Amino acid sequence: MAESENKLIQRRIEKLEELKKNGIDPYYNSFEPDSFAEDLHKSYDDKDRDELEQLGKTVKIAGRVVAYRSFGKAGFLKLKDFTGYIQVYAEKKSLSEDEFKLYKKLDIGDIIGVEGVLFKTKTGELTVKAQKIVFLVKSLRPLPEKWHGLKDKELRYRQRYLDLIVNDETRQTVFKRAKIISAIREFMESHRFIEVETPMLHKLVTGAAAKPFKTHLNALDMDLYLRIAPELYLKRLVVGGLERVYEINRNFRNEGMDLKHNPEFTMMEFYIAYKDFRFLMDFTEELFEHVLNRLSMEQKIQFEDFEIDFSRPWRRLNFFEGLKEIGGVSDDVLNDKNKALKLAKELEKKVDENMPHEKILAEIFDVLVEPNLINPTFVVGYPVAISPLAKRNKENPNITDRFELYIAGMEVANAFSELNDPFDQKERFLKQLEERNRGDEEASMYDADYIRALEYGLPPTAGEGIGIDRLVMLLTSNSSIRDVILFPLMKDKPEDE
Repeated sequence: MAESENKLIQRRIEKLEELKKNGIDPYYNSFEPDSFAEDLHKSYDDKDRDELEQLGKTVKIAGRVVAYRSFGKAGFLKLKDFTGYIQVYAEKKSLSEDEFKLYKKLDIGDIIGVEGVLFKTKTGELTVKAQKIVFLVKSLRPLPEKWHGLKDKELRYRQRYLDLIVNDETRQTVFKRAKIISAIREFMESHRFIEVETPMLHKLVTGAAAKPFKTHLNALDMDLYLRIAPELYLKRLVVGGLERVYEINRNFRNEGMDLKHNPEFTMMEFYIAYKDFRFLMDFTEELFEHVLNRLSMEQKIQFEDFEIDFSRPWRRLNFFEGLKEIGGVSDDVLNDKNKALKLAKELEKKVDENMPHEKILAEIFDVLVEPNLINPTFVVGYPVAISPLAKRNKENPNITDRFELYIAGMEVANAFSELNDPFDQKERFLKQLEERNRGDEEASMYDADYIRALEYGLPPTAGEGIGIDRLVMLLTSNSSIRDVILFPLMKDKPEDE
């Protein structure tokens, strides 16, 4: 910590002690505001000075001091609450002697309560003329010199509370994320889905191809895993007769971290009986359209250097055709595992000869095709070998009734017609188990209870998972997943000295 900052903190601590000596509680807890900044602006910004004077509207507001101008016997403050900003005018003749002294000793960052009358300044700014000032919290650390901006990205992630204080863009992202999730819930419930909660601690690694976090339950002396996906629990609920279920859930994957990946992330996963993956493509388009409407956004949005067009219908692209037409992959690579392995290694993918040919092709797809899928694109025709829980296609049993949705070069959703044949599912679990025994930590474990559930009968079902964090990235124009997660995981850093 810089010496000058230490001095500022010490000076503020001295002010805190001075408040206590003067009988003022620096952490007062009995002031209740009756108004928010945003609501006041909406209700009174269009009124002129005379109208406000006639109204004589008294309000109680509270917030953090983010600007301060003093002119001797009067001055202005700018308060910030969670909805926005409101100006406060303080003058000696309108306050008690103690309150005016208190006003003169405020620091940027202090939290206060103000009771006063609304009026407009000569410049037309809506302002509260303070009749009473109540000290609520003493801020001991100074805010960045320019309170309207904190540019150090790493500091913003590590001290999100500071980021939220000084960066309005971050606050708006938080509000917009909440609106997106609210709009999703509204859409799902309008289609008679019910929201459920399933376990985060799993006995088995299932539901996705991912490396898990492992933990241990002392009470039962049992190893457990943080869930990588809620899929098999949600499908058990469909077996039980809950034919339309969804969960907005936290998942955990012990994998790499980059602009699109955080070890802890949010998804919505849902299942609907008596539908297939083709229905889900239309349903997903409708869902996105609903969210955009609720956010008052156009069908075309800007994201990084791209204009993304959400107009329906979205493109449908076959997995193998994408490899050939967009990735420029030859038929030799598609038909020869050794040539695919060679190409994947040239592309610096971590592959080996024990991996199925189709999985190697999927790694190639990630490099050569995925970055080029800018407008919403449903990729279909995935091989069975990389879709262990998806139903086989009737016309071509080597592929599955599955799609992945790509937008702006990111996978945003994964969906398929669910495999409900217990014999086929058992066979695929056993193949996954073989791969796991050969060292593939992302392969699924064998779930005997899920097979038993299928034997009772899973109705024809379609299911989908949508990455909430990536969706929020798209709709808030943030290129890093860390910008849309309030507390992203960060590498330990020694405290500043």
